[in-house]
Amino acid sequence: MAGFRSALFYQDPKAALKWLEEAFGFELSMLLEDAEGNLAHSQMSFGDDYVMIGQEWSADHKSPKSVGGKNTQTVSIQLDGDIDAHCERARRAGAEIVAEPETQFYGDRTYRCRDPEGHIWTVSQTVKTVSREEAEAASGLKITGWI
Repeated sequence: MAGFRSALFYQDPKAALKWLEEAFGFELSMLLEDAEGNLAHSQMSFGDDYVMIGQEWSADHKSPKSVGGKNTQTVSIQLDGDIDAHCERARRAGAEIVAEPETQFYGDRTYRCRDPEGHIWTVSQTVKTVSREEAEAASGLKITGWI
């Protein structure tokens, strides 16, 4: 199946699997372990998509926890349900909420959080259909390729 996926690396990937289930409602869909029970590869599903979760395995594949909290990407989640309730669920699970839920000019309500190892997640729910012209007027930006 064609698509786009992300892979995240953790010092403790098995703890991350549990946390992602508790905080975001992800479901473990694949787990590969070596003979000693160490995680070799995993996938967690959410809707029709999944994210790969693995352990640090080279100098270029590290958790933010190992590199001073730095991130090179933000993983985004698009919800069908109540984003405010989702934010509270993540907060109860120990997420650091770095941006509280707020409705954006393009019609999505979003919040941003850090997981226990410092990965940044942006969570969105479409709450209003906005035209390109409305979004441009509200933001002052010129928008090309509006969906």
